[in-house]
Formats: sequence, C-alpha cells, structure tokens
Amino acid sequence: MKLTAAVIILGVLPLALAAQKQHDTLPPPFATKSVKNFSNVVGWKEGEKPVAPDGFTVSLYADGLQNPRWTYVTPNGDVLVAEANTIKNTLMQAGAIVLGASKAENMKKSANRISILRDTTGDGHPDIKEVFLEGLNQPFGMLIMNNYLYVANTDALIRYPYTPGQMKMEAAGEKLLDLPAEKRNQHWTRNIITNADSSKIYIAVGSADNLGDNGKEVNPRRACILEVDPDGSNERVYASGLRNPVGMDWAPGTQTLWAAVNERDELGDNLVPDYLTSIKEGGFYGWPYSYFGQHEDPRIETPRPELVKKAIVPDVSLGSHTASLGLAFYTKKAFPAKYRGGAFVAQHGSWNRAELAGYKVVFVPFKNGRPAGPPEDFLTGFTIDAHEKVHGRPVGVTILPDGSMLVTDDVNDKIWQVSANK
Repeated sequence: MKLTAAVIILGVLPLALAAQKQHDTLPPPFATKSVKNFSNVVGWKEGEKPVAPDGFTVSLYADGLQNPRWTYVTPNGDVLVAEANTIKNTLMQAGAIVLGASKAENMKKSANRISILRDTTGDGHPDIKEVFLEGLNQPFGMLIMNNYLYVANTDALIRYPYTPGQMKMEAAGEKLLDLPAEKRNQHWTRNIITNADSSKIYIAVGSADNLGDNGKEVNPRRACILEVDPDGSNERVYASGLRNPVGMDWAPGTQTLWAAVNERDELGDNLVPDYLTSIKEGGFYGWPYSYFGQHEDPRIETPRPELVKKAIVPDVSLGSHTASLGLAFYTKKAFPAKYRGGAFVAQHGSWNRAELAGYKVVFVPFKNGRPAGPPEDFLTGFTIDAHEKVHGRPVGVTILPDGSMLVTDDVNDKIWQVSANK
C-alpha cells in the first residue's frame, strides 16, 4: 500500500523518511518557465488588517516606522525595531533580478537605525516611540546579554554597553567582527542569537547572490551560520550550504537550533522549496551545488559531488519562492494549547512564480522537539489576488512577554499584533 505524504509527515514513518519522500516528489528543473512576477503592494485602507484564526484579534501595534524588519524584546519589556532596507546597486541588478521590484518593495532610503517602543500605560500597546540608535549600516539582528547590546550590521558585529531601561544609546560601539558584505550583497540581513548559557553567538549570513556565480565563487563565510564567542573571537562555520538563513530559534525543551531558509530562484514555479530545518553542527545543506538534499542544480559549472553526497535533507518544506524569513517558537501560554512549542514562520512572498506564494505567517506544529504536521496558515489576508496585488509583506515574528505575537510589515512601515481572545 502506498503511503500518502500527509500520513508520512504525521509520523507513521520516521521524519527523515518523510523528508526524503517530500524530496523525491519535487518536479524536475525548468518544468515550468522561470517568470518575473513582482507583487503590487497597495497597502491597507482604513479598517483593513491581516486575518488570524477564530479566537484571535489582530491590531496595529506601531506605525510610522521606516522599513521595520526585525524586532527584539529587551529585559524590561521594551521593543527594539531594526529599520533598514535593501540598497540597490548595478552589480545586484545584474545578478539578482530587480526589474519591477519597486511595486513590491518600499524603496525608501535605508533608515539604518534602531527605534524603541515603550508601553507606559500597561494597555499592551506602546505610547512612546523614539530613535534608540542610529548611524548603523543595514542593521538587522539584535541581542542583549552580559550588559551589552549586540547589533548585527550587514558588514560587522557591534556591541554597546547596555543598561536595562535606557531609552537611547549614547555610548560608542565596539566592532567585534567584520562580516562579509561584498558589493553584490543580495542577501544583506545578519540575524544573531545566543545559546542557553550565553557562551556563543550564532550569526546567519546569506549568500551574495542567487547561485554563487554558478558555483565558481563561493565565499565560505556566506550562505552559512557562523559561531563566535561573545567577544567575537573563535569564529567557525557552524553549518554551511544554507542559501539565505534568516530566522533562528531553539526548539523548546531541546538544545537544537532551527532556521528558516530562503532557497534559490529561476528553476521554475515549484523549485526550490524554502524550508524550516534543524541545524546540525558541521552540517552541509546543499547550496549552491544541490537543493533539498542531493538534487543537483543543473546550472552549476563547477560541481562538487563529494559535497552533494553529504547534503542534508531539510525537515519541513515551506513552499517554493515564499521568502520564508522570520521564525519564532511559541513558549508562552496565552495562545491555545495546539500552538505551544510550535514554530511560526513569516513569509515575505514571491517574485519568481506565476501565482504568488507566501505573503502570510504559517504555523508548524511540534511535539517533543520535532515537527508533528505540515505547515498551516495562521496570519493571512496579505494577498488580494493570486497574480499581482497584495496588502503587505510580513518579515519578522516576535513573541512578547504577555504571549501575544508581533509581525513586522516592512513595506507598509507597520507592526501588527496578534493576541488570543480572553
């Protein structure tokens, strides 16, 4: 009897076999023509907002920002917002297709700052918004530990002395580590996270372009997750072959790091799936030589079969061209029990697919630290029609101390809040 993919995913067979089954049913390269279909972002009219499942309320948490990409909760409950944007240049335009992207992106100049949001009334919404730190270079990841605020610029890891509750950073930063940011810096975000005992920092670094110059030029410090000590020393590549890892988080109750990874383009509508995967120390995940395990990319001019043999099959497919970026495991109790311990993933949305994909937040259920079912829609309503128009584009997801969830909408300069009804 042939088992269906759904049955396999639900655990009748081991998870690794489930992933292999998913891997085996991928279409061949160029089964459909590669298309340029940039969404047209039309924004939100008065009264319009994203849609959550029954039992939840969606509200506007903050607006008037400038490309809010990523959020971080401070020890005293303030919310830091990294405001930055893609910087276009001729090399990127030649290597990463940007024709028509102005419809899908907020093309304002990169604000290069971090703002702070504070709730002084206790109603769950900030009433103070101020600039916390400016003069940065495409900031993204933020981390507070050991009395320091760490900021991951696109080209460096910086730390600042930090006091809980401060409203503005006055001190100069200390550069701990240069990060690769070549002129063709297509995937410029640098996310950071620490481990349970704050002994290491993990830095997600995306590839400089779509395919590593067809395999000819692969910087070993890109398309990977780096590990460093808190002072920036003892750098090593923790895992590689990850085209554009962005969101990172630890599965609750485990010591396993997970990442949301944005995969390659221009192989057709249904290649290659973005994915959520556990990150194995020293693991290789295929880019640019293969995808979703050992599927070799036919465009590679300098193949590496010895690496392809080692390529790890990701755990969960998130759909092709969905631009899966934000990741947060739910560790609070405000949401219903089904969501506790599971993963939320924000999908910024496609440009390389005939019908739009992504433009939503999905939920992946977990049990005992492992995926326990396929992704399901959670926050939708961003897409207006399947071929062109969307309201917005979600990027980051962050869980607040009260158990509600923040979702950044960078093209609309907004942050949405999803709360469970009491």
